[in-house]
Amino acid sequence: MPRPTTKRGLIKAANEQFEKMCGLVNSIPKGEQNATFNFGGDYGKEAHWARDKNLRDVLVHLYEWHQLLLNWVNSNQNGDAKPFLPAPYSWKTYGDMNVEFWKKHQNTPCDDARKMLLDSHGKVMVLIDGFSDEELFEKKHFSWTGTSNLGGYCISATSAHYDWAMKKIKAHIKTR
Repeated sequence: MPRPTTKRGLIKAANEQFEKMCGLVNSIPKGEQNATFNFGGDYGKEAHWARDKNLRDVLVHLYEWHQLLLNWVNSNQNGDAKPFLPAPYSWKTYGDMNVEFWKKHQNTPCDDARKMLLDSHGKVMVLIDGFSDEELFEKKHFSWTGTSNLGGYCISATSAHYDWAMKKIKAHIKTR
């Protein structure tokens, strides 16, 4: 799927990938949705392969990245200048932030994680719908997006992240 370059394309990609991901999640029998992931030794060395141990972990990761996007946009739109990643994190240390998200949700039931993600996806889609093509895809349209554009952050928090989640879920399904 090509990277979206318009608001309409962004909304379409985000919703389509979300629906695909939900379909994949729903294909896992209810009794197996809390199973521990077993990827074997065939997967990458990235930290997330070891960090995310079950479906809940993947779903809350997506939820937390939605929260990052929502909080960042809303703060900056309200005149409270904030970076996308909260202090003390940077793009060099965001892996540590992801571990903190993981720790935060170790007692979150999988069903709650699904509901939280469904709700946050809806809020992100409403947020995106409130912007024009220019606001989303013109580089430096907003000073707080730096050299990038808002649409790029939205893609990263939605369709691109849903693709990531589907790869992990498919890898788990193959090893069941």
